[in-house]
Amino acid sequence: MTTAPPLSPTPRSTVRRGATRARTDRAELYAVLDAGLVGHLAVVLDGAPLVLPTGYGRRGDTLYLHGSTGAASLRAAAGGARVCFTVTHVDGVVYARSAFHHSVNYRCAVVHGVLTPVTDPAERLLGLEALTEQLAPGSWSAARRPDRKELAATAVLALDLAEASVKVRTGPPGDDDADLDRSTWAGVLPLRTVPGEPEPCPLLPAGAQVPARVRNRVLRRLSPSA
Repeated sequence: MTTAPPLSPTPRSTVRRGATRARTDRAELYAVLDAGLVGHLAVVLDGAPLVLPTGYGRRGDTLYLHGSTGAASLRAAAGGARVCFTVTHVDGVVYARSAFHHSVNYRCAVVHGVLTPVTDPAERLLGLEALTEQLAPGSWSAARRPDRKELAATAVLALDLAEASVKVRTGPPGDDDADLDRSTWAGVLPLRTVPGEPEPCPLLPAGAQVPARVRNRVLRRLSPSA
């Protein structure tokens, strides 16, 4: 069985502030990315920074992003400029005895690199499948595939995961010893994103059943053991 190599921090991806929260296991990078639905892509456009929420999908050590071929931000990113892509999960609000030590428990991945336009037809479909399955597992085989017009209007870009960092905070507040005798409540308020009940499109035929790919996802996410 092969295992992924560990993260190898570069000067840009080395975690310095709160370095004890850094993770070097590439499997933790995959876990943070695979659990997300939307990331944030940072590019420089016309000399100014621009950060945009962006859907994505992962296959191995490649992230696939997509957008309109007319988007100025993607055209700039596809031109060889360096970009930064982040995915963050907030797992809890940390209440401390002092305002200074209030915080959040989180998992965060930061990827640095250059976006490469995907032009090979087979890889373009692979990238779009990864994006679809990241958002709605099981939908690539259930929904109609993109047609020629839709493919022509869609830019697919690849981002290598070679230069990435992962940072995680867990646990209670890190209050100073001098504050431990204060009566102020301290602890963690967990936060979780869970799906609600599916809301069918009003144009569906009467009595249409929720498919297993949706129903099972709801049950899995809502399970106490999930």
